[in-house]
Amino acid sequence: MSDRLLPAYILLEDDTWYRGATRAPFAITAAEVVFTTNLSGYQEVFTDPSYAGQIVVMTAPMIGNYGINQEDLESKRPMVAGVVVRELSRQASSWRASGPLGEWLDGYGIAIVSEVDTRRLTRHIRDKGAMQGVLATGVEPSDEARRVLAASPRMEGLDLASRVTSVEWETVGRDDARFKVVAYDYGMKRNIVRLLEASGCQVTIVPSHTPAAAVLERKPDGVFLSNGPGDPAAVAYAPGILRELAGSGTPIFGICLGHQLLGLAFGARTVKLPYGHRGGNHPVRELETGRVLITAQNHGFAVEGESESVGVPGAPALQVTHRNLNDHTVEGVRHRELPIFAVQYHPEASPGPHDARHHFAEFVRLMSSTP
Repeated sequence: MSDRLLPAYILLEDDTWYRGATRAPFAITAAEVVFTTNLSGYQEVFTDPSYAGQIVVMTAPMIGNYGINQEDLESKRPMVAGVVVRELSRQASSWRASGPLGEWLDGYGIAIVSEVDTRRLTRHIRDKGAMQGVLATGVEPSDEARRVLAASPRMEGLDLASRVTSVEWETVGRDDARFKVVAYDYGMKRNIVRLLEASGCQVTIVPSHTPAAAVLERKPDGVFLSNGPGDPAAVAYAPGILRELAGSGTPIFGICLGHQLLGLAFGARTVKLPYGHRGGNHPVRELETGRVLITAQNHGFAVEGESESVGVPGAPALQVTHRNLNDHTVEGVRHRELPIFAVQYHPEASPGPHDARHHFAEFVRLMSSTP
């Protein structure tokens, strides 16, 4: 990668644009533009499948100072469509680094634009909402960039889980593990698998469209529903599968997209948030105890729920267990009779705080107490 900067920019669908620069040419890239407030953990962010189909704006002013390594990946490669930063560090100062961030992204053909006023851009997204955008090289937006932007598919109605899910079954963990768990992969982060394994589980990861009968045939102690990208309402095959799994009485634990799909399976609706929740500092109240958890989050959709109510519209079998303290959106649900619960945030963090990690122990307790 050359040290010479080339002019580049980000153009939004409302025709607002911001000048920037790049050290490596890239193809015009269009996607939904979102921001995350994480101060560190950029490698985990860029490899999180929940960011598939999105251009991610980093609000921290310098990104890349500790480089990249092979131990902190959440998937095998970067999943973001593009990256926007204020300053991209040219040096990797960590002893763990295998190379600079910019070179790593460039090696996968991921567009990265630096020298952007990310504070101003973030404030614009907060005011106007997440929107489609395009990254391109040049001193100002071109007609071609505008054509690519106009043709880019919106996130609403987009089933991205089917694009990022695993193709084959994979089993991780000891054969003599206390619990056998089947995990539906809608775009699962690897740290979830690590924590399930550390909790005494052997984890069999299955593609998102796997029939319930194929899972129940294995007689699992529990079923896990992973995070993932896109519009939950577009994953039309999932609710029927989940209802069949729930009817078996098998304990189920869902995170992020898995939480939303469980809601849909029991009659709830999902809505798109104005600019989503992304970062490692989101406060969530546990309604039963009043305890506040600082959580890691990454989602643009949410289960619809009336503010302060413990009921879920359209889903009388579900009870709200957690609410976001910033906008009061639903952050957790539990089935009133069956051993099923789910949370919108990421208890596995990576990056982020560990306040909510006890949910893995809660899943273990459910599996231990279910005949």
